[in-house]
Parts: sequence; C-alpha cells; structure tokens
Amino acid sequence: MIDFFITPFTDYVFLRRALMACLALALGCGPVGVLLVLRRMSLMGDALAHAILPGAAVGFLIGGLSLPAMGLGGFLVGFFVALLAGAISRFTILNEDASFAGFYLISLALGVLIVSTQGSQVDLMHILFGTILAVDTVSLLMVALIATFTLCILALIYRPLLIECFDPGFLRVIGGWGSLYHFLFLILVALNLVAAFQALGTLMALGMMMLPAVSSRLWARHVWSLFLLSSSFAVFSGYLGLLLSYHLEWPSGPSIILVAGLIYGFSLIVAPFGALKQQQGKD
Repeated sequence: MIDFFITPFTDYVFLRRALMACLALALGCGPVGVLLVLRRMSLMGDALAHAILPGAAVGFLIGGLSLPAMGLGGFLVGFFVALLAGAISRFTILNEDASFAGFYLISLALGVLIVSTQGSQVDLMHILFGTILAVDTVSLLMVALIATFTLCILALIYRPLLIECFDPGFLRVIGGWGSLYHFLFLILVALNLVAAFQALGTLMALGMMMLPAVSSRLWARHVWSLFLLSSSFAVFSGYLGLLLSYHLEWPSGPSIILVAGLIYGFSLIVAPFGALKQQQGKD
C-alpha cells in the first residue's frame, strides 16, 4: 500500500517536482478560483485562459518549451486582452463577458495557427495539454513565485475585493476604487493561468482553478473556508492525478483534471449544499 501511494514520489525526481508544482498551483489558483465563482466570472476566466495562447505560442517560437518564455508572452497578451476587453465594454454597448468571448475565439485560432505553421504536432499538443512531468527547477520556482505574489496581493486587497464581490455600489459610495481592484484581480487571474500553463496547457489550465472552487462552494459558505477547501481539493487532485498517471500510464494533465471532476461530482451528491441535500431539504 505504501509503495502505491508514496514510492513513486520518493523514487523519481520529476514526480516530486510535478507534485510541488501542483501544491504551488493549488495555493495560488484555489483562492483566485473562489473569487471568480463569487464574482460570477467563471466563463470570463475560461476566455482569458485561451486568450494567452498567442503570446505563449510566440514565446515558444523564441525560447522553445520554456515556461519563463511562454509565460511572459502569455501574460503580456492576457494583460493586453484584459485591458482591451475592459475598454470595449466601457466605450461600446457590449458587456465585458461578450468582449472576452470575442477575444477568446480570435486568440485561440491565432495561437493554434502560429504553433501549427511554425512548430510540429507534438509542440501543439504540449502547448494545448501541458507537460507537468517536464517541470524543471526554473519552472517550479516561477510557479512558486506567482503563488506567493498572488497570496500577498490578495492579503492586501482582500477586504475591498470582497466588498466589490457582494456590494459594488457600497464600495463606490465610500470612495473605493472598484475598477482598480477589478483590474488587479484580472492580473492575478492571468498570472495564475500562466503558472498553470506548463502543467495543464491552455485547454485545461482553468480546471485547476475552477473545479476545486465550485466543489468547495457546495461544502462551505464562509469565504476563508472556501479558500481553504478549494486549495485542499486542488492539492488532492494533483496528488491523486499524478499517482493515476504513473500507475495507469495516463496523461498527467487530464488525470489531474478528471480527479478534480470526480470531486465535483461527489460534492454535487453528498455535500451539504449539493443537489441531493437541497432536494431532501425541499421534501
């Protein structure tokens, strides 16, 4: 039994690095995912995840499969898309989610085109689905720094960010800078999507962020407990997904997301605020 659960991580350095990357991602993506759910921005997060693809593709052409190169390119494009989507929603009749949807489709097509014409089919699969087992020391350090930066910024803007989630009108009345906090939050989302890029690729980077967050929403109501549960679910998904990947020879990224999906399905059935419990309460 111990051999099944522990030995792979003691025997192989690449699995230990992958597990540490999952831990760092969980610490950063967990709280950010919860805030996306509370702000009803889940689909906008998905659009932003795909919007970073052209920048990551350009970074790949310059530096190869290097997380710093692809991450910097992805963040710059994600940052630009967030700015542009906000400007379009401010100066046109389109809502911000509609603007993100448009950029999402354009960016996904452009990114796939760049990699397909300048790289190989293997390169495209790496970028779309990630290579967490290939995380090196530099990539691991980058992911850890992004998680640390995220937690520090959230600690600084936690109170006004929560007020904006539940009562943005009150924040405007007391003179709060709601637009600034919203913009800072979008930067944190983009950074954590870049961090998840190496592990899960652009198509599933949001999975580590959203599935644990929506699962935790079915178990708790206090924001601090949502943060804790979301990060815990993400850590468990990463650990068990890597184990399944090792023992069953499954691709690691999809294995991690499928475990997170199973936790979500389990939560829907048995969690205090899940569908079954809610139906029993009505009866």
